[in-house]
Amino acid sequence: MVLRCFVHIYQGDLGPFNPGLPVEVPVWLALNLKQRHKCRIVPPEWMETNKLEEIREQERKLDTFTPIPSPYYMELTKLLLNHAADNIPKADEIRTLVKDIWDTRVAKLRLSADSFISQQEAHAQLDNLTLMEINTTRSFLLDSLNYMYKLRSNMQPSRTKDY
Repeated sequence: MVLRCFVHIYQGDLGPFNPGLPVEVPVWLALNLKQRHKCRIVPPEWMETNKLEEIREQERKLDTFTPIPSPYYMELTKLLLNHAADNIPKADEIRTLVKDIWDTRVAKLRLSADSFISQQEAHAQLDNLTLMEINTTRSFLLDSLNYMYKLRSNMQPSRTKDY
């Protein structure tokens, strides 16, 4: 059985499963069947070295965040490479490329956050970021914004009411 994974929450019946024919199933089911040696997992199309190299180069060239083929690229890569690396061609190279993409994006995010705070901006646009990437800087940004708010409110002259 050959399974193609997708990440949507699925309700309802799955199947029928025919030997040798690919079928799309949720990741949890694909991994479960793989662990029981009942299937072979076909990685997503974007998980090929040439496509990941293009994404990495584009990410390095541009100052903005480039669109990622999956909003769960890190999570999917980690799951598939940890549990089905034998079904993924060039698994080690893919692991390295995805890590490079992740490192580049997180470094960009840190620079953006530093610029955001140093310029005392009031809002930011977070286009093309995944939730996992946003969560890596969440506590830093929230703490920084809270401190900035406290400093600004302490610097403003207090208002007294005249009666």
